[in-house]
Amino acid sequence: MAVEMLGYIDKPSPIHRLTGTTKLIGFILFTTATMFTYDTRVLLVLGLFSIGLFSISQIRFKEVRFVLVFTAIFVLLNALAVYLFEPEQGVTIYETRHLLFEGIGRFTLTAEQAFYMFNLILKYSVIVPIAVLFLVTTHPTEFASSLNRIGVPYKVAFAVSLALRYIPDVQQDFRTIADAQAARGVAVTQGSLLKRARHSLQILIPLLFTSLERIETVSNAMDLRGFGADKKRTWYNQRAMTRIDYIAIGIALSLTVFSFIVTFYDGSRFYNPF
Repeated sequence: MAVEMLGYIDKPSPIHRLTGTTKLIGFILFTTATMFTYDTRVLLVLGLFSIGLFSISQIRFKEVRFVLVFTAIFVLLNALAVYLFEPEQGVTIYETRHLLFEGIGRFTLTAEQAFYMFNLILKYSVIVPIAVLFLVTTHPTEFASSLNRIGVPYKVAFAVSLALRYIPDVQQDFRTIADAQAARGVAVTQGSLLKRARHSLQILIPLLFTSLERIETVSNAMDLRGFGADKKRTWYNQRAMTRIDYIAIGIALSLTVFSFIVTFYDGSRFYNPF
């Protein structure tokens, strides 16, 4: 059976045993540490930490391969777009210019630009696996309770929980509709580009109506159960914090402090080896 994209994957790992609140706080801290820095040394440390977390989570690459490969393609296209729009951005940042390749017109390649694009790719390569790991190791209901615990209104938290919970269902509906259309001779993998686009619409339109029907069913069920009548609510999957949770938060906080100290000690977010 195919693994559902970004669905919760239950494993007997230390990451899964952490509470949703701990994982949410850790994810926010790790994201903050990564997004504020362009220091290669910090990004490499955070990257090694990210790989270590994936290792102990027992999540296999093939279970999240589609998302990671899709993200890798997006990251490379983003780096290419940065070069096309501003091929001398690295020179502006590092204030030196070491020419590697003389291109056509303004499209030259400098060591500074190559180093800047490497850091840009490294930044996304560090943060995306952690985001995927957070999603596949946190049960949607526990994620909602953790959002509510840190101050997010429970209605908003529950909406986020429903969105995450129904990602696998929507994916399964897509497969079912695609198989049904393929049995009728409507395949999205055959024919010209225009024909494939037309066939895709014949899958997406039924999928849209199926999703709207599911939304109406869930909304009616929530109304019948009086959802939103009280200002507070309890959560079935909410767990009490333990010692390991506080240790994990402490490690994430230490990494964030380390990132900010190393990044800003000389007043710049960019590590300059030139």
